Amino acid sequence: MTKRILSILAASLFLTAANVPSNAASGLSSIEADEIQMSFSLVSAEFYKKVDPQTLLDGARSQMVAYLQKNGVPKPNVPTLRASEDANLNVRELEREVAGVVTAYGTKLGSRALTYEAISGMLASVKDKYTTFLTPKQYAELNEGLDGGGFSGVGISITIDDKTKILRVLDIIEGGPAEKSGVKAGDLITAVDGHTTKGLSPDDDTKLLRGTEGTIVHLSIERDGAAIAPIAVTRAVIHQPSVYAKMLDNGIGYARLTVFGSTTAAELTRALDKLEAQHAKAYILDLRDNGGGYLNAAIEVSSKFIPSGPIVSVESRGGSNTQYDAEDTAIPPRPLAVLVNRYTASASEITSGAIQDNGVGELIGEKTYGKGVVQTIHPLPDGSAVKITSARYLTPRGRDINQVGIAPDIATVEPKDARMGDPSNDAQLQSAITYLQGRIAKLGN
Repeated sequence: MTKRILSILAASLFLTAANVPSNAASGLSSIEADEIQMSFSLVSAEFYKKVDPQTLLDGARSQMVAYLQKNGVPKPNVPTLRASEDANLNVRELEREVAGVVTAYGTKLGSRALTYEAISGMLASVKDKYTTFLTPKQYAELNEGLDGGGFSGVGISITIDDKTKILRVLDIIEGGPAEKSGVKAGDLITAVDGHTTKGLSPDDDTKLLRGTEGTIVHLSIERDGAAIAPIAVTRAVIHQPSVYAKMLDNGIGYARLTVFGSTTAAELTRALDKLEAQHAKAYILDLRDNGGGYLNAAIEVSSKFIPSGPIVSVESRGGSNTQYDAEDTAIPPRPLAVLVNRYTASASEITSGAIQDNGVGELIGEKTYGKGVVQTIHPLPDGSAVKITSARYLTPRGRDINQVGIAPDIATVEPKDARMGDPSNDAQLQSAITYLQGRIAKLGN
């Protein structure tokens, strides 16, 4: 079993509550007992601030009580536990309490649900919005988002058009079914198999587009303000890329990163190699709406533009500090603009801050989100996981951007009806193009 670290991939001790007896209490399976033990030990040891064990016990109890009341038990009998200085004793007492609740009420509600509530309550008690429990479904969805897990679909990246509230194609996966069938970036998909997309959420649209491999889906499309003939697309297994790249006019290479996942750095390397082969004179790195991912990805992406020096420093509980430097993989220096907005967060801010502090590019857009803390994800035996804020990070110049964000070098407001990646209707992209054209002219390229 391995742990996964969002925003930071650093070596640390994986505690498994090995010193706690593993005999499951009556009413709990051995797996459920182990998960309670592991979660208590992990949050106690890894949360980036010291944790009061009484807080964890109270949090588990409070959430179980609230869950029972919500499910028809008006006055549940869940005694208050008193923490001691013995961590093993505390976790055993908690395990026994959860087992007692399961014995009393588990016939109706189930031991797994009550175990999850106890763990969720512990994590919520530290009052950190990033420290949470993930069900197996949530953890699987997180992994798919970061790692582009295989699924059967049409091969497009989607958004909702602000003006029409209709599904819009943001990007096309190169070589995917949609591209082969003639779908283009910027198309409005008004209906999928006769079902309108107007007013639907991205999740609802995704459900319409995905389906069994080899089946055909019919897309009703508007392009450039006019309806075109419906397009039939045969679904295929897709690996969702995290990098979308293209060459803009005047020799400006453009790369949009949707996430900092396990394949992002390799995808960006391939994209930059293609753009370099097309004689790119400058680059735009689009990190808007990118909520982050893994630190190793942020370091590797930053290293493509920063030849040497620090990328980020990580401070863990107790004041220990680890500095991560560029990996000597930079492309030849080119004028660089990085697009950011209020949803540029976490690993995206690591890269943005590193580029800004090292002076290798200009940040253009709006102030970033301001997530300067680090989460470690620990899988649990049944496929669920605990996500714990384990450290904070600082930019190369020592800036703590948590709850502050990073101000752009060139501020440009993002209009509500902007079409990201479309120079004709993307003010921030156009601002970056204008800046880079000036740099290109100055360099005489």
